[in-house]
Amino acid sequence: MEILIENRQQLLKIKLRQIKGKIRKILNALVSEPVELSVVFVDDSEIALLNQQYLHRSGPTNVISFPMREGEFGNLHPEILGDVVISVETAAREAEELSQSVEKRIDFLLVHGILHLLGYDHEKSEENARRMDDKSDELTKIID
Repeated sequence: MEILIENRQQLLKIKLRQIKGKIRKILNALVSEPVELSVVFVDDSEIALLNQQYLHRSGPTNVISFPMREGEFGNLHPEILGDVVISVETAAREAEELSQSVEKRIDFLLVHGILHLLGYDHEKSEENARRMDDKSDELTKIID
């Protein structure tokens, strides 16, 4: 299992070893084969650019997933799950609104982003949203 983490923001110190450990627990609960995944921590300006460029949505968002197993060439390298990009700036705002720690919010966004890489999609239907919420709750307990 290969996990690449890149920190491109200055708001929060990212504890790489701790984050990698959490990602390993999430992946071990979800997949049995060896996989590759990258996680990038950014600020609002960078995620807003990605949001506009790839999703055609304005402004920052909390997390964007770029699955590599989808599309015409998704079967070329099935070991590569894809990329998860998290805005620490948005996560911090959301954490304050939810009265939780930034770390706890980032944990949720890690789980959420990885689930998207594996085909979970809360935007398709209420049933899919419920399925994703249930799996998210289960995985969040694993990494607490």
